[in-house]
Amino acid sequence: MNPTDRIKKLLKKHIVTLILIGLIAYIWFRPPATISDLNQALPNLPFTTLDGRQGSLENLRGKVVLINFWATWCPYCRKEMPAMQRFYQDYQAKGFEILAFSTDDDVAKAVQYMREAGYTFPAAMADPAIQQTFGPISQIPMSMIIDRDGHLRHKIKGQVYYGRLEDLVTPLLTPQQTSRSQP
Repeated sequence: MNPTDRIKKLLKKHIVTLILIGLIAYIWFRPPATISDLNQALPNLPFTTLDGRQGSLENLRGKVVLINFWATWCPYCRKEMPAMQRFYQDYQAKGFEILAFSTDDDVAKAVQYMREAGYTFPAAMADPAIQQTFGPISQIPMSMIIDRDGHLRHKIKGQVYYGRLEDLVTPLLTPQQTSRSQP
């Protein structure tokens, strides 16, 4: 039997296994996410970052903001954060900001994780007031995108990646794409 015939026979015998491996790899690298399009005004919300800085949603007006709920124990959260960091570095100068809210119980774990991973975007703890403002945080990772006018525009239940952020954020970075000009 020649090598080509052996390969064909092997593929026929293991086609289901190969398809399952491919599907698992796809889901791991591009897990499904549910994206809701919204146009909801948000109240001003004060927060304190992990490094002690005071801020509020009002202070972020004029920027497109990715709000991200995550935890140190969440594998999908750990997987999406490097892409968030790259996107932050590429788009911060264009009016983009990230605010990552940790749902961990232990502040020290969140601080240590952010420091050891070298993430430079702001992070804070997701206290009950913050969680109430954004509705039930039924799963993590969960992200929201706020436009320059402070309106919640997208809710993403599941992992974000660079391409998904480009698709959802870059249209909002141009002034004419804010909530004032869209229904």
